[in-house]
Amino acid sequence: MATDTEKSEKVGFHKGSLAVLSKEREEMMRILQIVEQLMQMHIKELKDLGVDLATEAKQATKLKGKKPIEDVLR
Repeated sequence: MATDTEKSEKVGFHKGSLAVLSKEREEMMRILQIVEQLMQMHIKELKDLGVDLATEAKQATKLKGKKPIEDVLR
């Protein structure tokens, strides 16, 4: 059975790990928000340029799995 010192060390280790992971999750959420904002800016600009994103999404869905990716990207 673990001594009080060992148990205390394990509790400290897990608490520290959770604190670090919590900060990492916060940073990842911040990065995700930035990426989302950038995507929205590009979507807006494409719409302003007359690009129909819904039509392009449908075409991409139709091509998915039917052609090699190299052919789709050309």
